[in-house]
Amino acid sequence: QVQLVESGGGLVQAGGSLRLSCAASGRTGSRYAMAWFRRAPGKEREFVANIIWSGGNTYYADSVKGRFTISRDNAKNGVALQMNNLKPEDTAVYYCAARPTSSSSYINWGQGTQVTVSS
Repeated sequence: QVQLVESGGGLVQAGGSLRLSCAASGRTGSRYAMAWFRRAPGKEREFVANIIWSGGNTYYADSVKGRFTISRDNAKNGVALQMNNLKPEDTAVYYCAARPTSSSSYINWGQGTQVTVSS
């Protein structure tokens, strides 16, 4: 079983930056993919970015391309999300997720961390 714990959320002004971290414990490794999702108030949860642990391939939602960067955090056996040029529409609870690469669905989820961007 994989446990995920997010940190780094907070309140920031539009145009500012935040860095989210996700620490993973349990069985992960090179055959895992990790991702960030978010859920804004009154909206469905949406994909933000993911990274395939082996090879480091990354994918981004169009809404965050060029502003957000997902990377491996080897010290925490997890991932980080660097968010730059934040916009009010980025306000959401951000969730870290993990799945074996053999699975098409994310099966492990963190509790989430709140990001609020003021205009």
